[in-house]
Amino acid sequence: MHYQYPPVDYIEPVYRPPSEANSLILQVTNGCSRNYCTYCEMYTDPQKKFKPKQQDQVLQEIIRCSEQLNGVRRVFLGDGDAMVLSFKRLKAILEAIRQYLPSVTRVSAYALPSNLQNKTVEQLQELHSLGLSLIYVGAESGDDEVLKCINKGETYESTRDALLKARQAGIKTSVMLINGIGGTRFSKQHALNSARLINEVQPEYLATLVLFFRNGSERLVEGYGGDFTPLNQIQLFQEMELFLSNLQLEKTIFRSDHASNYLVLKGVLNRDLDSMLQQLHKAIHAPDKVFLRSNSARSF
Repeated sequence: MHYQYPPVDYIEPVYRPPSEANSLILQVTNGCSRNYCTYCEMYTDPQKKFKPKQQDQVLQEIIRCSEQLNGVRRVFLGDGDAMVLSFKRLKAILEAIRQYLPSVTRVSAYALPSNLQNKTVEQLQELHSLGLSLIYVGAESGDDEVLKCINKGETYESTRDALLKARQAGIKTSVMLINGIGGTRFSKQHALNSARLINEVQPEYLATLVLFFRNGSERLVEGYGGDFTPLNQIQLFQEMELFLSNLQLEKTIFRSDHASNYLVLKGVLNRDLDSMLQQLHKAIHAPDKVFLRSNSARSF
């Protein structure tokens, strides 16, 4: 549908999780407040320099959306980490969504663990009561050495504590990990410590993608002191097999279907664990008997 005046004034490019494809994207910040992670190319464009959007502008855009859109069910707060905003500002945004877009049943956002830690459980509970029901956390790894090398600014402990705080507040979590981000040197400890992290926090959703670059891996390699050897296809499957086989989850929806993945895995863990491990076993030992994406199909 064409609008005479766009409901939201976006600063391109705009990123959102795949599951938010049908959501209204409210860009409450531009870029990412950290933006030092060596694996991430999302907010490197000059126009994506981090800056919170003026609160009055956000509120006017919500009103505009209420006038031009009907039946909005889901809202995603962009860009990279809307949770960096103060509790007061987030509360005002959620209250405005509730007032002007009453059909909304879910509000979600990306979140850095450090920005969750900057808010109390009581504040997060109040944000949840106003509609914030899901946060996406790019943990990337549960291994402290890997996290240091990729300049994540987090540790196993800080990530775990933030996710548990969100859980205590009633906010669901979707955790992302990166297959291959430790290279050959740290592959085993990356898999094992990532599994340990996920077992502790028991997220509602878990997803993995494969390490990839559009513009070259120089920053990542530099973070590893020049000593980084990427995993080949079989090694990626072996790392995933080790990770999955060490999970002890109650009811976590798992997706490994990002365009970067050679092998698509979907299910509920640990209910469907055996089936996934069988697929990985075939991919490792009989790759001609399982569907794998070609490199051309993995182009971005």
